Amino acid sequence: MAKQLTIFMENRPGRVNSVCGILQEQGLNIWAFTIQDRGDFGLMKLIVDKPDKAQLALVDRGLACAVKEVLAITAPDKPGNLDRLTSALLQKNVNIKDTYGFVSPTDRQGLCFLEFENPDAVDIAELVGAFDFRVLSNEELYEL
Repeated sequence: MAKQLTIFMENRPGRVNSVCGILQEQGLNIWAFTIQDRGDFGLMKLIVDKPDKAQLALVDRGLACAVKEVLAITAPDKPGNLDRLTSALLQKNVNIKDTYGFVSPTDRQGLCFLEFENPDAVDIAELVGAFDFRVLSNEELYEL
């Protein structure tokens, strides 16, 4: 499974820049991110090329940073694919807690990162595979 960094930080100018600066200093690459506003505080979620090294660097600089596993699912960039994916999960009553994604401009592959409320209720890889989606292994993701 992919490793997602979640950083809890004050919602004020410069906080996102400080996270990016710390990762840049360590030569780490941010592949995907999302930022969620929570009033005076916020959450920054990142997928990076070396998550364990990134977590250590951020914690060493005093940031609250947790690592959690999420699924990385890929499929060709085609209209309706997100609907197909969510429909497949709904058929098995799998609840999506969090997700974000993007389409690679070089190979037109969609990639989304998903966290589920009940991931053990069904074999997600088998389920999405039946709909022409694929769960990436760690090796596949981190070799992109």
